[in-house]
Amino acid sequence: MSVIVIAFSTVDGIVSDPDGSDGTPGGGWAFRHGPQAVAGDKFRLGRALDEGVLLLGRATWELFARIWPGRDDAFAARMNAAPKLVATRTLARADTAWANTEVLDGDLADVVRRERRDVVVAGSLSIVAQLAAADLVDEYRLLTFPTVLGTGRRLFPADGPRADLECVTAERAGAAVLTSYRRAA
Repeated sequence: MSVIVIAFSTVDGIVSDPDGSDGTPGGGWAFRHGPQAVAGDKFRLGRALDEGVLLLGRATWELFARIWPGRDDAFAARMNAAPKLVATRTLARADTAWANTEVLDGDLADVVRRERRDVVVAGSLSIVAQLAAADLVDEYRLLTFPTVLGTGRRLFPADGPRADLECVTAERAGAAVLTSYRRAA
């Protein structure tokens, strides 16, 4: 089992509001590069998505639950079929209308430690922070766009835990660069 964090990022490390749904002044930065920049399996999830589980915070889950069920391409079918865990204090089990969704029951770090499948965390910065603090993140896959915002939430905040990583892959993906970093040996 591996915990894989996926995130859209700017060159200066900002990960907040890539689609503009939060209405921040610089929001929508990833989508300014066209729909192909963010379409499909840009993070090369493959088997991790097919055999693993998506872990989402409530806000990210709500955004995705509005978007993915209405799409009919091959990647959307994989997203809709994937098992989903939602870490939330406010979403009721009855509210989980997106297929294959389960509300996480128990302590986040404990649930992730017990999970036998790969865990893919999309967005959900508070979840990423908790998992990083518990030293549970095995890999970061970042799609970095040629944009500098100067302000916004960062994947690796100044007060976050130290992490020694090694670059496993780096490749151009349209206007962006896809990089994969794993825990250093």
